Amino acid sequence: MPPTAFLRLPKALRLFSLFCCLAAVPALAQKAQLYTYQDLSKTAYARQKDSLKKFWICPTLYTEKETQKKYREIWDGRAAYIATAIDNNNYVKEDEVYRYVDGILANLVSGNQGMLPQKPLLLIDRSAAVNAYAIGGNIIAVNAGLISFAESREEIALVIAHELSHNILQHPDQSMREQAEYFTSAEYKKSLDDVLKNEYQRFSKLKKIFEGYSIDRSRHHRYHESDADSLAVVLLKNSHIGFDARFFLRLDSADMQYRQPLAHPVKAYFSPYNMQLEDAWTQKRSKGLSTRNYNFQDNNKLEDSLKTHPDCDARYAATLKATDAGLNLTAIPFSVKEKANRILIWNLFDDLKLTACLYRIFLEKDKGNNDPWYDFMVHNIVQGLYYSDKQLNRFRSIAIVPKEYISKDYYALQTALEQIPRENLQQFCSVSRSLAFWQSLPADAVGLKSLMAALNTGESNEDKANASAAKAFLETYSNSMYCEFANHFKQ
Repeated sequence: MPPTAFLRLPKALRLFSLFCCLAAVPALAQKAQLYTYQDLSKTAYARQKDSLKKFWICPTLYTEKETQKKYREIWDGRAAYIATAIDNNNYVKEDEVYRYVDGILANLVSGNQGMLPQKPLLLIDRSAAVNAYAIGGNIIAVNAGLISFAESREEIALVIAHELSHNILQHPDQSMREQAEYFTSAEYKKSLDDVLKNEYQRFSKLKKIFEGYSIDRSRHHRYHESDADSLAVVLLKNSHIGFDARFFLRLDSADMQYRQPLAHPVKAYFSPYNMQLEDAWTQKRSKGLSTRNYNFQDNNKLEDSLKTHPDCDARYAATLKATDAGLNLTAIPFSVKEKANRILIWNLFDDLKLTACLYRIFLEKDKGNNDPWYDFMVHNIVQGLYYSDKQLNRFRSIAIVPKEYISKDYYALQTALEQIPRENLQQFCSVSRSLAFWQSLPADAVGLKSLMAALNTGESNEDKANASAAKAFLETYSNSMYCEFANHFKQ
């Protein structure tokens, strides 16, 4: 309302209106934050991790002591893997994303109580991989990459149903038993003895033993995958969730998630940030076989022998008859997909996979996504690359991916991040600190900018200064998701 009209209101009503406005401020600030630092798994799943240690007890299956001992080692290793992943904050319990996926899981459980008498523990993995996985022990993990990639609720439900089927069919437990039996078998021991008796080529012979083991087991895994596909369709039908066999064809395209080309040349994405990328930086300077002209159209899909799952054409054909006619797909809420995308992008950044992180941001720009958070992440990547370069760690932070798995544009971006001169990186850092998008960001993001600046401008007593800057951020923004980054420098 106009200011004059506001002043004509009774005093009590004016105070009430002012209170409502002030009360809305924290809500807006909260909406700007993706999740809190306490939503990461080390805190959010602490109770579940303790329960795993207490109740996940290895059963006695073998009378042979050696086999039972090996089985216990593998069993305890699985429990330790999950506990370590929780402590390493591999998982996050962002409220909206968790509730959405948990709702699908609850739907499947309620429709199949005979096979799923107890609802599994759900973990949201921050990985960008388009996947979910069954761990056994009534645990299932769904990757943020799957939520970001999927086009419908039904697609996510199929993948979850497939993983639930692995648990129902006890495939993870069967795999552990196979390993224990193989590694204590006479066949395996004889193979090792034969290697030790040979003076030459021990490593190649040993490698062959394990290749033979993995190939045999991967064949069994493929049978498991087909069984899980069949049961997954049953779980979906029982839960009144639609199924379309074409989902398998689309999921097959996720094998190479960075083969999607960009809409513009790589350098065009830097221009809005007043960063001029030279064409020469996107091309390899060295000579040799590795830099010979490469046809990026040759790598349409992974060789079938490299996949743990059967070829998706075969999965499509095997389940085509179960497709629901006239299926109306349920769109995933935009906010859920957007949050999942941001979760995985931030995780890629914090894991120092800067090329993949930046490429995903450019793909978002191609979709017309102008949210300033993505501009903020471009700033973080430039700052992170410069810091890594100062630490003589640039190549690790770029996370080089072989050409066979990426598009020509990804390769150009990867090459540019390798070859941008340090003085240009320093200039880019300076430019990105004063761009207009900062005016639209919350306080913790601006605080992270100050921390980044401290990391990249300090000269003397660098470790001590970095720790001091990180401590100041952690004390000021103790709930911020960006505390994860600051924690790397606090000691």
